[in-house]
Amino acid sequence: MAVYLIAQLKIHDRAEYAKYEAGFMEIFEKSGGTLLSVEEGPRVLEGDWPFTRTVLAQFPTEAAAMAWYRSPAYQQLVQHRFNASEGNLILIRSFGS
Repeated sequence: MAVYLIAQLKIHDRAEYAKYEAGFMEIFEKSGGTLLSVEEGPRVLEGDWPFTRTVLAQFPTEAAAMAWYRSPAYQQLVQHRFNASEGNLILIRSFGS
């Protein structure tokens, strides 16, 4: 059953974040995931949106998403994101799951 990852990030160090971006797709593509949206300027319809980047990704299963997230390669790479930003990362199930 498909799951979606939503990341809301406040990037404060673009140079450090660029290191994360440089290695991201190679690791992500091996997971079976699909990037659906990477947005720097969403159209806010209600409330506040203090994030500088929002990411929406789809994985075929929760197991695939967790395998990607927990992989040694991603855990090494994500340190650049941790150093360059703060944010939220969640997994949600597909509607009807």
